[in-house]
Amino acid sequence: MKTICFYFQIHQPFRLRRYRFFDIGNNHYYYDDFQNEEIFHRISEKCYLPANRAIMEMIRKSGGKFKVAFSISGTALEQMEIYAPEVIDSFRELAGLGCVEFLAETYAHSLASIGDPEEFKAQVRIHTEKVKALFGVEPKVFRNTELIYSDDISELVYELGFEGMLTEGAKHVLGWKSPNYVYASAVRPQLKLLLKNDRFSEDLSIRFDDHSWKEYPLTADKYISAISATAEGEKIINAFMNYEVLGSMHAADTGIFDFFKALPQYAERNDIAFSLPSEIFAQTRPVDSISVPYPMSWVDEEKDCSSWLGNVLQQEAFRKLNEISERVRLCENRRIKQDWIYLQSSDHLYYMSTKHYNLFSPYDNPYDAFNNYMNVLSDFILRVEAQFPSSIENEELNSLLTTIQNQGDEITRLKKELEAARK
Repeated sequence: MKTICFYFQIHQPFRLRRYRFFDIGNNHYYYDDFQNEEIFHRISEKCYLPANRAIMEMIRKSGGKFKVAFSISGTALEQMEIYAPEVIDSFRELAGLGCVEFLAETYAHSLASIGDPEEFKAQVRIHTEKVKALFGVEPKVFRNTELIYSDDISELVYELGFEGMLTEGAKHVLGWKSPNYVYASAVRPQLKLLLKNDRFSEDLSIRFDDHSWKEYPLTADKYISAISATAEGEKIINAFMNYEVLGSMHAADTGIFDFFKALPQYAERNDIAFSLPSEIFAQTRPVDSISVPYPMSWVDEEKDCSSWLGNVLQQEAFRKLNEISERVRLCENRRIKQDWIYLQSSDHLYYMSTKHYNLFSPYDNPYDAFNNYMNVLSDFILRVEAQFPSSIENEELNSLLTTIQNQGDEITRLKKELEAARK
């Protein structure tokens, strides 16, 4: 029996305000609150809320047969809490139906997996805690930022205790192999992998509203029939996409919601089920392993990381960001910790891309994006260095902090002894 695994990405960054050179050292607030709130409300009304209602209807009408997985970045969850708590309530209601799985990812939707392994692990842990606190479930499956994956990343994910991971079914990695099976990491065979099926994902995410496409209009019947026609042994169809496909990238008047609502009935007619990633991993053994020596993603034709690190602007910003990571981890200042998370969102680097026109960028051009980000980062570095000067080596700092901590513990102990003596 064939099964479809639907997965949706949900992410929103904290976009930066216009931060000028003369703000450095004088103003430590970096965010465009008006723009962040406006965008979040708009997408909530067009996508998150109506899409959640549609999925709830699909689950109930199908008797729990329709299932779907989400990964929601920590920064998106924070914006839900700040700007639209009703969206959180809607996801909680979905979670209560028992047909939804929440996946773990990096809290900031960052590139820490290819720049800073320690930061990567820390972000995954706090994201897992956030999901558990909000929805009462602990993620068992991992999905990295923009499906970024490599052999080295699979090592990190395995060490964090996940049973499986989602990634891209890139042709330059798979070769003649089909993405419609469960695979395993070449370096950690215990870690199972689900690979995105480009055709069935992009029929919805990219081509659905393309009037020049030969398959237009795509109906639920045609979509399910095409899945049914895949090779008999290929049982798992992974349709991975951005959640904004529903209602935002494809407006409601394109018929996208009606299309999705019709899927369960046509799937049942064709003996096709829907499954969650953890269910597939529990029930299916890998047919083979795949080796990915260099990071791949689900973005652009190259399926690599060049959209974030493809030019000297991006590389310099990423280098400067990672230079201070150890010092930030030594900080106890909550505001610095928060800004550190927000500044790591991969969107800031994406806005600097010179590969193509950036529809989502709030800047006029990539150079404007770079200058604004570097101004913010310069101020942030000054704040970090005020606590831990760059003239002091990291090892020396660690030693000093240990001494301070020990002194604090000793003071606490002596206070307790003094109080006991007074009694």
